[in-house]
Amino acid sequence: MPAEDTHAIAVRLDELLQDRGMTLTELSERIGLTLANLSILKTGKAKAIRFSTLEAICRELQCQPGDLLNYDKSKGDNR
Repeated sequence: MPAEDTHAIAVRLDELLQDRGMTLTELSERIGLTLANLSILKTGKAKAIRFSTLEAICRELQCQPGDLLNYDKSKGDNR
């Protein structure tokens, strides 16, 4: 099973961008993060996120961290 399929944390960046009528490119420019790094986060392939990045995303999307990140219990019980 690929590693990205085992993560219990899901990133809801696509939904938030769509709800706000913003593109990934626009968000990238607003927060000063490369499009490539944002794409890695969006696709769930990121292994970590800096608090400063999380803060910038939440600021620009006017959301809370819990709006961006979701915990999937069914994947989190794989100890």
